[in-house]
Amino acid sequence: MATSSVYPFYSFFIISSIFFTSHIHASQTQAKPPLVKGLSYSFYSKTCPKLESIVRNHLTKVFKNDNGQAPALLRIFFHDCFVQGCDGSVLLDGSPGERDQPANIGIRTEALQTIDDIRALVHKECGKIVSCADITVLAARDAVFLSGGPNYAAPLGRRDGTSFSTTGTKNLPSPINTTSATLDAFAAQNFDTTDVVALSGAHTFGRAHCGTFFNRLSPLDPNMDKTLAKTLQATCPDANSENTANLDIRTPTVFDNKYFLDLMNRQGVFTSDQDLLSDKRTKGLVNAFALNQTLFFEKFVDAVVRLSQLDVLTGNQGEIRGKCNVVNSGKKSILTSVVEEVVQLVDGF
Repeated sequence: MATSSVYPFYSFFIISSIFFTSHIHASQTQAKPPLVKGLSYSFYSKTCPKLESIVRNHLTKVFKNDNGQAPALLRIFFHDCFVQGCDGSVLLDGSPGERDQPANIGIRTEALQTIDDIRALVHKECGKIVSCADITVLAARDAVFLSGGPNYAAPLGRRDGTSFSTTGTKNLPSPINTTSATLDAFAAQNFDTTDVVALSGAHTFGRAHCGTFFNRLSPLDPNMDKTLAKTLQATCPDANSENTANLDIRTPTVFDNKYFLDLMNRQGVFTSDQDLLSDKRTKGLVNAFALNQTLFFEKFVDAVVRLSQLDVLTGNQGEIRGKCNVVNSGKKSILTSVVEEVVQLVDGF
């Protein structure tokens, strides 16, 4: 799609957005997020010094053949941390597990396999001392960096959980949410408005299934650019279509700030994305990030590092899994799921 339509709209916001950018630098720039007790930026420096190079080298090879795994790995990280903390619970098989819930539909099996492939390489090099939760965090970080985004230090030292939560997936922000609902979902995890807009910028790469945005096509959302609407309608004849569409129409495989330009031109795909430009609480941030990629990267890193520390297990908590999809007993972690299913049955009477 042509980009020439960006500039009239883009120019309209230059003066106000430059002011907003200056303001946010002056009033909201924060120090590096504090570390949760038990995590460290040098956790494996002596016990597994090659850890980060193993992860990055492997992902460099993977992305050469399948760059679609980069946004998939970032999504796995986010969906793991937002449900009972960054404990690798989304990686566990279940009957059903977290991945079988509606909010997690579309998580790529290839990306899950990549995480376990890295686990095998790391454990071969260093022994079974690095958790799948830590590998998931590092894979997400390198998915961002190797796609053109910021490089940043990731605190490590997480342990893997031995259970998962199917009902917890209901707390994940939905692509059909209004900004108010999105802000509420993140506020429950102590993230503010700047965090929400910055983390939403993760949609600057990756693809989405028709069912996640068909609500904007039938009936047609008047806030959607007409050319984009026609393209998406051709891609998605109905909500059940297995087709997918790029979340960022300008640079769909690059982690940059073009997603925010999309929003300024009514070319966001999800309701939750485009509504950020309509809400007065988030509109200024969208404009600022569209004008200043460095600012976006700064705020994204701040938020994602704090996200990576949600409700982590450290010390003697949890375990270090020998395989990322099962607990160390070799049994599938179904206890949490079974308990929740019983509760749901009781609630149904």
